[in-house]
Amino acid sequence: MNRFEPYLGVVAALFIGILVADFSDSQVVLPSFMTNTPATSPLFFETSGFPLPPSSEGITTISLSEATPVTTETSVLQGGASPTLKKKVTASAPVPTALASLKPAPVSVAVPTPIPPTASVSAAALDVSASALRSALVNIICYVPERTTLHSISGSGVFIDPKGIILTNAHIAQYFLLASRNVSCVIRSGSPATKSYSASLVYISPAWLQANASVLTQSAPSGTGEYDFAFLAVTKSATTAALPMRFPFLPLAQMPPLKDTPVIIASYGAQFLGSSQIQSSLFPTIVFGSVKDVFTFARNTIDVMALGGSVAAQEGSSGGGVSNAFGELIGTITTSTIEGDTNTRSLSAITASYIRAEYASETGKALDLLLAEQVSTSVADFAPQIPTLSSILTAYLP
Repeated sequence: MNRFEPYLGVVAALFIGILVADFSDSQVVLPSFMTNTPATSPLFFETSGFPLPPSSEGITTISLSEATPVTTETSVLQGGASPTLKKKVTASAPVPTALASLKPAPVSVAVPTPIPPTASVSAAALDVSASALRSALVNIICYVPERTTLHSISGSGVFIDPKGIILTNAHIAQYFLLASRNVSCVIRSGSPATKSYSASLVYISPAWLQANASVLTQSAPSGTGEYDFAFLAVTKSATTAALPMRFPFLPLAQMPPLKDTPVIIASYGAQFLGSSQIQSSLFPTIVFGSVKDVFTFARNTIDVMALGGSVAAQEGSSGGGVSNAFGELIGTITTSTIEGDTNTRSLSAITASYIRAEYASETGKALDLLLAEQVSTSVADFAPQIPTLSSILTAYLP
């Protein structure tokens, strides 16, 4: 089976129903020490979308076919196990000439040394981390005008800073670049998810935009998992309530996870919901699991973790969070297979350590410097780049 997998940030309504994994009936998987060498291969996937008119009724499903990578070979093990990936050697996606001034020279980034998972991790510690992740989880919905080639989307994100900074996927955050096309986005939270905040982009990877500029208009788009991250900042309340003094958040981990690390996975999966249910009855999905395998985009870094199948492996989960027993966000969900029973699917996430390293390489500064800034400063500093970044996408739009 190809290792191209759908972006989960875009939701297709195929069936009616709600899949929510509660703490009480979730299985906690305790780890064992990793003994094998991590696989070294990038992951590939595709994206889908759904038209959602202003009335929020009548979602049209768009199905996607798997794309075929030319230089990566994969095989899927029996029983829903993680695939074995052979190493693919590629150069980094080039940054467009128009963006040269936006990307400083790459900086040297130290490779963190992962700490082996501890067999003594308690269920109580996982429960505490799960509760924190649930509180920090958000749903991101972006609406597009009627009679357009674009598709409205529903995805996930996680607060990683008490000032209201949200980590999500670039394939979700790209919609924040299309305000000139009357695309509007809202941040929702809670159980069920309700409209809560307005947000602005404070970073999206130019490399991702360059490599995936035509995704919005393709009937069966595909791309690589590299660079698929972005940061949003809450700027105001979307209701009459005032913004909180501090947002619930999980700090972004420094160290990468290893195989068998126990984790909590959280998202606003919505593959089996209709349009009206997405609007009124979208609940968080919380799953206890473990890292099934780890992969790299380079040579000696842990950039991707395979999480196996679960109810989190469904459309709408893109941008969802993966936390460890220490209450750290260790990754963000990017891809999954979407056919068959959710327990037999293959869910993947890019690691927090990869995001930190790639952000530093692209911007020339550590991510912690961005997180230390006032929200108003981050929004104002990034705003001048938006027209140029937006033009990368609009060049492919009619």
